Amino acid sequence: MRLHFLLARRVPPVLSPVLREVFRLLEAEGFEIDSATPEEVVTRPDRLAARHDLYVLKSHTELALSLAGVLHARGARVLNPYPSCLATQNKIIASGLLWAARVPAPDVWVTGDLRLLRDVAAARPLIIKPYLGHRGAGLRLVRDAAELDALAPLDGPVIVQEYVAGGGEDLKVYVAGDYVAAVRKPFSPESFTRPGRPAPVSPEVRDIALRCGRVFGLGLFGLDVVESPRGPWVVDVNTFPGYKGVPDAPSRIAQYIGAAAARAARGEPVVAAEPPLQTVPGSALKVVLNALSTTPATRDELDQIRKLLDELKERRERA
Repeated sequence: MRLHFLLARRVPPVLSPVLREVFRLLEAEGFEIDSATPEEVVTRPDRLAARHDLYVLKSHTELALSLAGVLHARGARVLNPYPSCLATQNKIIASGLLWAARVPAPDVWVTGDLRLLRDVAAARPLIIKPYLGHRGAGLRLVRDAAELDALAPLDGPVIVQEYVAGGGEDLKVYVAGDYVAAVRKPFSPESFTRPGRPAPVSPEVRDIALRCGRVFGLGLFGLDVVESPRGPWVVDVNTFPGYKGVPDAPSRIAQYIGAAAARAARGEPVVAAEPPLQTVPGSALKVVLNALSTTPATRDELDQIRKLLDELKERRERA
């Protein structure tokens, strides 16, 4: 089977140690591998055709994502799936999916005029992010309304996120299928270049990670998690991250890509199908209405109602 990787630019222009080992493991299993960095080659999108059994998107750039979209439209099998990558990289869409899946995440706002958020900024600190940003580029912390007023007018869409204070380090969670690992490291604009310290994954964090994978339709992805006094909060989702510092990462990634290629060859979804998530508000409202009917609620329905009420109580306290 033939695999093609769409890669991001690196300085120096060499494969990362993790990806180099992934290639070696896949080739040892008989896969033919080639790769390209879209920014470093000339491509005819009007003539682009699916010539490989599976395309693996290992780049966050708009050019790579656009070419993945062309390939997807022409029937190519892409990992992670192009619609999933598109939704994940757009933080506005991603925030809606996190809420729908009831993943603990900060409150968010969007607007074309930041002055409209003065009351919000007066009540709580905020993080302003480019809506298509990644790796912490362009983040701005606003502590109060005065700092908000001092910002220049927006020159493009942003997402304004409630600032959630943690313990000084981020928990980076990495997922390959149903394998979930984590590392801890201090946040900085360069932190993505450094490996973290392996950290245990609690059952709660594992459940959150797999829930994110199901709602976004991702198989290889990462989460930025802040461990606050209120519990873990997902502040970002990333497609196919670097997996730096993750024990046995190359083997886990290669196994997942190989299994995805096999699914593609059988005509199945490249990301293994999962039961649909129960979302809010429709399904939760249905559960409540059923429980209020003359039919006694089941134990599962009562558990769902308790969880929903706990979430509503917490959001009211945060408002």
